[in-house]
Amino acid sequence: MTEYFIPASCGESEYVEKRSQFLGHVRPVQSEEEARAFIAEMKKTFYDARHNCSCYLLKDGVERYSDDGEPQGTAGLPMLEVFRREGVTDLVCVVTRYFGGVLLGASGLFRAYTKTAKDALDAAGVSVVRRWEETEFACSYAAAETLKREVAAFDGIVTDTLYAADVTVKALVPEEKASSFAARILDLSAGAVTVRTVGENFRAVRVR
Repeated sequence: MTEYFIPASCGESEYVEKRSQFLGHVRPVQSEEEARAFIAEMKKTFYDARHNCSCYLLKDGVERYSDDGEPQGTAGLPMLEVFRREGVTDLVCVVTRYFGGVLLGASGLFRAYTKTAKDALDAAGVSVVRRWEETEFACSYAAAETLKREVAAFDGIVTDTLYAADVTVKALVPEEKASSFAARILDLSAGAVTVRTVGENFRAVRVR
């Protein structure tokens, strides 16, 4: 089953090193046109900055970066490597630098652009996009927390918990793990709890 990771939302960050101010912006995009438009927007917004370095990568394999006047290899590519390492795609990042009058050197620039990009991604959060089975099960109050932990153990997400005579737990479970999850719940409850599949869904779910 194919899955991929994207920013959960837009994210911003700020980092200061030797009076140079670095402003990071991450935004989810679905095309090069969107990415380029965002880069142009940031350059217009921060027109008075010394540099507006950028990168974007899409799930179809397209990757681009720009050092925007910084020494080659100190800005755009290190930013891109952050997102490759984090395994995220369909995003654009712009890091704006206001020069503080003190040269940072290649290693200092590398660290600053890397940290600012990573902090912006952390602020945005990460979602996984994949096919899920929508499941639910009813159990006793005593068993609820133990069984809910099994959802996470199978890389699922609890979407709702309803409290009445019993506890009804609703969860999204990865499609290929749904059968094993149902068997595990049945086994843990000694046959008392049955997981029902109530639908399927292809969607993004925030995971961090």
